Amino acid sequence: MNWLRAVERLRTERRAGVLVTISSVRGHAPREAGAKMVVSADDEWDTIGGGNLEATAIEQARAMIAGSALTPETVHVRLTDKAEAVHGRQCCGGEVDLLLEPLAVVPAVAIFGVGHVGLELARILARHDLELHLVDSRATHLEPQRLTALNDAVARIHVHHAPVPEMALSEVPDGCHVLIMTHDHAEDAALCDMALRSPRLGPIGLIGSSAKWSRFRKVLAAEGHSPKTLARITTPIGLPDVLGKNPATIAVSVAADLVRGFSPASVAAPALQPTRS
Repeated sequence: MNWLRAVERLRTERRAGVLVTISSVRGHAPREAGAKMVVSADDEWDTIGGGNLEATAIEQARAMIAGSALTPETVHVRLTDKAEAVHGRQCCGGEVDLLLEPLAVVPAVAIFGVGHVGLELARILARHDLELHLVDSRATHLEPQRLTALNDAVARIHVHHAPVPEMALSEVPDGCHVLIMTHDHAEDAALCDMALRSPRLGPIGLIGSSAKWSRFRKVLAAEGHSPKTLARITTPIGLPDVLGKNPATIAVSVAADLVRGFSPASVAAPALQPTRS
């Protein structure tokens, strides 16, 4: 598998990695400037030339992955018999500079209910590098012509028409931020119940008033959810100091609160602590 397909594979599988590029070569080296490889915690794809050069790059890349590095790093390797070498000698006679770029796992967000607020929220979140899942029980709300505003999205958009929306929870990745805002309070309640039974999910946000949550809390408690489990749900959602009830304003408030909570430590964790989402 070449490096480009490897990057795609890591993105799809939501695994961290490092893209290694030979940025410059002076003298003789096994590969030319621009050669690339991809390293994950337990695998590597393509090659920058093998030997001590490649082994050094892999070792540094895996240290970056283990440390959740966010910024690129550079490595200088001399390919002479006089240079220090941990992984064997390479006597090509040149010098190589490597650029190691982290391939982080991007956040995942699932919007359950692509109504007025859900669509406005999707417009905003689509401008960010994340995996965005749009779920609705109404097929008409997911038709391509309705989602044309997302055609130039930076995010990867995953559309799920789910007559039983809570079944789509099994299709979103571990650590996914779940936002529940359907047109039907019965759907919302069922989603809350199922999401609380899925510890692999990330924070759960529920749109609505305190009166709605008071009713939901009683229903969910009767279904066996403890106060600690119920605390996984944040409601209302959004920034409390952003006032207004029109869909665009609510979407800005929710998106701002959500985006500021994204962090490398929270992206892929299976059981996140509740945050405002």
